[in-house]
Amino acid sequence: MEIYFARCLGFSFLTIAVLTIMLTGSIPLTSEIKESVTTDEDDPKAPYAIPTLMVTSIFHSACAFYAYTWYVTGGQGLFAVGVAGYSSIAAIGLWCMLFASSNGRISRRTGADKRTTGFPFKNSEAAKKHRKGL
Repeated sequence: MEIYFARCLGFSFLTIAVLTIMLTGSIPLTSEIKESVTTDEDDPKAPYAIPTLMVTSIFHSACAFYAYTWYVTGGQGLFAVGVAGYSSIAAIGLWCMLFASSNGRISRRTGADKRTTGFPFKNSEAAKKHRKGL
């Protein structure tokens, strides 16, 4: 009976993970090529995208910590596999919150990403703008 409940719980976690990915819009549900989920006001999925990612990333981080504590106390290798799985899902969620949202620093005029630096390559476009302004 315990094996059954454990497998049901595992399948429910997988279902929640897939449902979360689909709710955030990371995977397109249609074959049409559209822009990814944005946080613009007119996007109907906008209010749910980032909070859903945040909650599920915290959930998977907590599950990874719980599996890690069981691995440290019991020493069973399957808990290490669980730690790796939960940690990777939490890391992907964190990556999506940081880099896949449209709240990035994209210039409206040039379309360039403002978060880039000049290391190790020189930013010639920025240098041209600074020369013109001085």
